[in-house]
Amino acid sequence: MTALEIQGEAAVKASRALAIASTETKDAALKAIAEAISLNRSKWLEANAIDIKNAKENGMRESLIDRLLLNDKRVDDIVKSIGEIIVLKDPIGEVIETITRPNGLHIEKRRVPLGVIGIIYEARPNVTVDAAVLTLKSGNATILRGGKEAFNSNRAVVEIMQEALASAGLPRECISLVQDTSRDSATELMNLTEYVDVLIPRGGKGLIKSVVENAKVPVIRTGDGVCHVYIDKDADLEMGAKILFNAKTSRPSVCNAAECAIVHKDVAADFMKIAYPMLKEKDVALRCDEESLSGLGSLADDKVTEATPEDYGFEFGDYILAVKTVSGVDEAIDFITEHGTQHSEAIVTENAETAAKFLNAVDAAAVYWNASTRFTDGGEFGLGAEIGIATQKMHARGPMGLKELTSYKYVVTGKGQVR
Repeated sequence: MTALEIQGEAAVKASRALAIASTETKDAALKAIAEAISLNRSKWLEANAIDIKNAKENGMRESLIDRLLLNDKRVDDIVKSIGEIIVLKDPIGEVIETITRPNGLHIEKRRVPLGVIGIIYEARPNVTVDAAVLTLKSGNATILRGGKEAFNSNRAVVEIMQEALASAGLPRECISLVQDTSRDSATELMNLTEYVDVLIPRGGKGLIKSVVENAKVPVIRTGDGVCHVYIDKDADLEMGAKILFNAKTSRPSVCNAAECAIVHKDVAADFMKIAYPMLKEKDVALRCDEESLSGLGSLADDKVTEATPEDYGFEFGDYILAVKTVSGVDEAIDFITEHGTQHSEAIVTENAETAAKFLNAVDAAAVYWNASTRFTDGGEFGLGAEIGIATQKMHARGPMGLKELTSYKYVVTGKGQVR
């Protein structure tokens, strides 16, 4: 057996123990994990400092280093998010539906864990904790395969969590980390059908495409985020500028950040005069079509260039924003349909009829009226930390919380019925 097969076998064994663990046991383990991370943060931060140093030496861009970076505040936020998951209702054992048949058979549809969940993700050490604690609360074991950029950080926090699991009486193998960060280990995990029940990729377009195309293990597709904010002719332009500023600049490297502003031609010039000075505060570069470029007039500077076709539908993950001018909501919807990734899309308008058309017609996991796309997040939706944003339409869509990490089975009770 390979090292990963041995790891998979151990995870299956752990998943069986976890599937029948009580809510009290799981919550005690989560509390132990939160306390252990807080008490051992210096170990985690020291490991992260090594990853940050390596990333800088290897020329990683600043927006990606920000995704990799840990500090006391981020550790505190992670610990807080574990506490939020502890108080959430345990989905396991929930009776989803009850049926009593004419022959007296009593049928219950009960929620159960998926089993062993494999997570393939990139340089975000917070994902290591988010994925581990969500799968634990939902009764699943997890095999984590992070990117090489965050390996030291991931190894340190998994060791901390495993010690906490053992102290709470659960198998350490409920949470495990693939020690090999080569492409070979990712490929092997994608094909570990004997041990892994479902695979969730979390990262950029290239990673997700590779997993979807190559995995034999069933995949829940999380998506790259090419998110749009449409500024309608009936928009409050000040509000629209603030929403766009937040959606683009609050954390440009994440998947729910806006990558393109779509602006109605009737308000393009007025909107750009409000929005661009705000965006300049964060040194945002614009890739504009002809009308939005003209609307900027004398405000245009060396950070403003003419857009190419490749700028639309591209996930910059940086302080770069494409701008497209349209004749109305129908054209905006068509543009999003062509260039979006079914993640998060927003309209800013005071016209309820226009908003309804947009919200009904746009095919995305989350659609917004007069709010930032940055709210597409498990915590913001009240689900606790999410394991990813699913952009598919089967089983799970949008922020994947506890219920999205479960399946169900039918429990049938009879009194001697035969067919």
